[in-house]
Amino acid sequence: MIIETKGFKGLKSDLAHLDEVTTKLGFVRGQWEYTRATYDLKMEDPTTKSDYYLRVNTRAESGKLESPYAILYIEEAYIGRATFPHGLDYESPIPDAILNKAKQKLSQLQQLLA
Repeated sequence: MIIETKGFKGLKSDLAHLDEVTTKLGFVRGQWEYTRATYDLKMEDPTTKSDYYLRVNTRAESGKLESPYAILYIEEAYIGRATFPHGLDYESPIPDAILNKAKQKLSQLQQLLA
């Protein structure tokens, strides 16, 4: 599920600052290569014990990810339920509490990057 947040998509930051603020909010830089990276936040639904991941996709506008000065822009934010043994199911319904927490984290990230 893509989470639409007004003004979020297209935000830009250098890699060092983006790593700093996402870490502060509990995100982990997961997949990355020379021109793109994802930032994941794990959330657990206490009633079902299911794990959900909020994923923020970024792409380098200039530079490569070996450099803290590379400029990245945010593409999309997704949320999905973790599946065994690995992967995310983006089609599963997301509990309201998890979705609200995800939107709150995206809002905080947007404020820190603005």
